[in-house]
Amino acid sequence: MTQHFQIPPRPALLDRPAQQIFINGSWCDATDGRDFPTVDPSSGAPLARIARGGSEDIDRAVSAARAALEGEWARMTPADRQRILLRLADLVEANIDDLAMIDTLEMGAPIARLPVMRRRSPSVIRFYAGLVTAIEGRTISNSIPGDVVSYTLREPVGVVGAIIPWNAPFPASLIKLCPVLAAGCTLVLKPSEDASLSSIRLMELLQDAGLPPGVVNMVTGYGSEAGAALAAHPGVDKIAFTGSTATGRQIIAASMGNLKRLSLELGGKSPDIVFADADLDRAAAGAAMGVFGNTGQICSSGSRIFVQRPVFDEVVSRMADFARALRVGPATDPATQIGPIASERQLTRVMSYLDAGKAAGATAVVGGQRLAGALASGCFVEPTIFSNVTADMTIVREEIFGPVAVVIPFDTEADAVTMANDTEYGLGAGVWTRDLGCAHRMSRRIRAGTVWVNAYQLMDPAVPMGGMKQSGHGRECGVEHLDAFLETKSVWIDAG
Repeated sequence: MTQHFQIPPRPALLDRPAQQIFINGSWCDATDGRDFPTVDPSSGAPLARIARGGSEDIDRAVSAARAALEGEWARMTPADRQRILLRLADLVEANIDDLAMIDTLEMGAPIARLPVMRRRSPSVIRFYAGLVTAIEGRTISNSIPGDVVSYTLREPVGVVGAIIPWNAPFPASLIKLCPVLAAGCTLVLKPSEDASLSSIRLMELLQDAGLPPGVVNMVTGYGSEAGAALAAHPGVDKIAFTGSTATGRQIIAASMGNLKRLSLELGGKSPDIVFADADLDRAAAGAAMGVFGNTGQICSSGSRIFVQRPVFDEVVSRMADFARALRVGPATDPATQIGPIASERQLTRVMSYLDAGKAAGATAVVGGQRLAGALASGCFVEPTIFSNVTADMTIVREEIFGPVAVVIPFDTEADAVTMANDTEYGLGAGVWTRDLGCAHRMSRRIRAGTVWVNAYQLMDPAVPMGGMKQSGHGRECGVEHLDAFLETKSVWIDAG
């Protein structure tokens, strides 16, 4: 892979003795003074110590967010909020190399994605900045006798708790933050304990952008402590969560205390379907990267690959060749295409699925092992493709969240639909075909929030993304995402 950019230097925030939490515009230690380590999954080397916030810190953060919601932030005009977001976009654009390097070091996202981050991250912020001044209600004709006027107002839902995952820390922070600010809400952000550093850096940029104190607060710590306290807090009006379906269920239960609004982007076991008439070069490479991209650590990863029987052997062979050619290595190497699994804990999980697949009789066409040698100190797994699988195998049914694909033959279009929908999940799906009619039919019949045709994992801030079934509810990106942070209030005026 050709290097087209300078490798960013070591981020300055790593030179601090410890990272703090951010409440009401100030940096502080956790109430009880605890912290925890974060490490580089490419090498196993320690990176930093991070404040281990708990329920008392969540209390303080929620109180600050509530005060800000009812204070200066509430009095700011849409144009004021827009100016802050646009300043933030400029700051992110100027500091994106540093932000990308932080995620590369902490969770193993290859630095080769830097050109994409340079383009995408500021565009997310500017998209929501463009929506700030477009929030509007409606004047509604009613049938009440007399001179009665009715209209609606769109108002912020209130204090939002956002809990983000470790697989794309900085992009996930932006996707939660931007619609919150655009809608006029306030925020308490809880990043993953496995990847908190870029969220910490984002708080510094928000200060530089002129955000009033308390509008955005951040408490780092464990999900079972800070995350659980945030989900259950009676002062939080809405939880926006991205993560596993199992944790999503816990958040639903915790939200019942005050009937919080919820947006949930949860797990996936997405189908990627290759028809015999597809461009097989394009389909094989696209389907492979649909599951191997970001080391398979994407909720919408196309990890169940269905291939029409006449071309099954050929597609599997092409995908295996593609997988063998992928460069697996340290995330800071610009030639690396596949980096490490993000943590030892997740590595253990992925390896358990590889063992379960082999024990059940599946055939590892390629991969299936942890990488040793020069990569032995890191969390590296070979890109893996299993064939000879059955629908009841755990590697077919359950989300692995690693670079592991299963390939399954099918015969007819109807078979493909049935097999694709045979899952509790419904986040994404792919279809590879030259037949436009087939593409339209499959897009309508597959139960998934997003269907890509002759592509996979295309994303844009203007296009909504979200799940069906146990992949969650609500949408991120698009105007639909902003709507999730707004309440509709009806107003009646009897002028008679």
